[in-house]
Amino acid sequence: MTPNEPQTDIDWSVPEPRSGFLGQWDRFMGPGATNAEQWLELGAAAIAAGAMAVYAFSPSSGWTALQSAVAILMALDLAGGVVTNATSSAKRWYHRPGQGPREHLSFVAVHAVHLLLIAWLFLGGDWTYFLGTYGFLLAAALAVAAVPRYLKRPAAFALYVLALLLSLYVFASPGGLEWFLPVFYLKLLVSHLLPEVPYSSGKG
Repeated sequence: MTPNEPQTDIDWSVPEPRSGFLGQWDRFMGPGATNAEQWLELGAAAIAAGAMAVYAFSPSSGWTALQSAVAILMALDLAGGVVTNATSSAKRWYHRPGQGPREHLSFVAVHAVHLLLIAWLFLGGDWTYFLGTYGFLLAAALAVAAVPRYLKRPAAFALYVLALLLSLYVFASPGGLEWFLPVFYLKLLVSHLLPEVPYSSGKG
């Protein structure tokens, strides 16, 4: 498709969430998720959690059972979250009418718990780490939310590059969790906040 051709494969219509437990699943992953989307989401989460488990329970990690459990859950949540928030079904759901900057920033803000757990369990209560990493997250998210729609994508990518540099050269990285901040910021600043076009599963 060339830039001048009309795009007929874009679909912003949001299916109604199902009832009961499946409805909760829909509200988390995005109603109407295709089987392919769900396999990608669950596959990424499972592979990341499995790889983390291999390291966590190896003698070289030196982690307690609590540290191991938290690291595995973090890997599952963040890897699965990067993929889930990038799907068309999630874009329709999280960027539907009524979901504006307040809702998006609230989603970002609750991820403070991830950073608190890293600071507490893996960095011996390093609250400077928490304040630095969380402060950057909130400032970057506010910036992406504030710029005009056509600038959101380049702004998010620019801030993610900065996030990578901070993760590599400024913020502490516990052994075995060097991946954490890069994937954490990818999930929130790029995968979740950007209102990307949701394509229909019926087109190529």
